[in-house]
Amino acid sequence: MSEGFLGTSAPLAPDVVLLLEVAMGVALLVGTWLARTKRFRPHAWCQSTIVLLNLVVVAVAMTPSFRAQVLASIPVKLSKSYYALATVHAAFGSIAELAALYILLAAGTRLLPEQLRITRYKAWMRSVVVLWWLVLFLGVATYVRWYVPNFRR
Repeated sequence: MSEGFLGTSAPLAPDVVLLLEVAMGVALLVGTWLARTKRFRPHAWCQSTIVLLNLVVVAVAMTPSFRAQVLASIPVKLSKSYYALATVHAAFGSIAELAALYILLAAGTRLLPEQLRITRYKAWMRSVVVLWWLVLFLGVATYVRWYVPNFRR
């Protein structure tokens, strides 16, 4: 396993994932700004790209890590922060990603039936961006708990 570059005990992959997720969070804010300035096509491309990129990161890096390090210990060890943080992050992250994918399908395509499409975009999109940032903070907390030596208790 390659050594990470952020000065923690993390291997390379978690360091890369952390920086990617922070960059995606910032890109979501840029996408939000694009919508507020009525640049809807660039907004749609920005947000859609981030949602799909995140889906790849979750599938390739986060899900295997969660399965290997946490899943077998649920619910027995949920009282320990190592497992609790990762589990809460995974639960809210799953909700955020599924909601973002729903918005992508319901607002950006005609794949869903009319009654499943969104008509009030702002509330949905703002809620998901807020949830996404909560998940990002939980992800940073999980990274710190797992890989920063002073927080391992």
